[in-house]
Amino acid sequence: MTSSWRVVVIVLTGAVVAAAGFAVYTMLTVEDQSTRPKLSGMENFIPGREFKPVPPVQFLDEQGNQVSLERFRGNIVVLNLWATWCTPCLAEMPMLDRLQQQLKGVGVVVIALSIDRDGSTVVREFFNRNGIRHLAVYVDPTMRAQSTLTTFGLPTTILIDKQGRERGRLVGPAEWDDASAADLVLSANAPVP
Repeated sequence: MTSSWRVVVIVLTGAVVAAAGFAVYTMLTVEDQSTRPKLSGMENFIPGREFKPVPPVQFLDEQGNQVSLERFRGNIVVLNLWATWCTPCLAEMPMLDRLQQQLKGVGVVVIALSIDRDGSTVVREFFNRNGIRHLAVYVDPTMRAQSTLTTFGLPTTILIDKQGRERGRLVGPAEWDDASAADLVLSANAPVP
């Protein structure tokens, strides 16, 4: 790795850690939900410059069966890499659940891909405890998806169009259940320029 790439990785990692720290601080210090600051919005979404096919990614479903992203081709995929030990990830999971509920009927699949090493049991327990009912349990205990997809922090969400091409990504937690998020996700239907 060249020194300029190391600097980029260090800066991005620092930014993600700072954002995560701020999110944890605000979640722990504000007791009244109505005054709690919102997570970031879709303004942090970085559109892809080239719409390249997403590399092949393998992971496991709740029963331990191998699954590939290819299985979801023909749908818009909102691929969220997260973990149960990542506080900002936990904050956005109910919103991703509502996004799946809202857009399921229009060909959108939200894949919350956990990189928990303890596998699907810890994810299922978290889903049950927090009323997550619309997301399937998917895990990558090897954490290979992170390097395959070149992600530098959690959570990272990648928007994939129906042809399996990355349309862009958002690093950090976001308000996935507001109208601008739904509009952004559905924009993956737009023709490639």
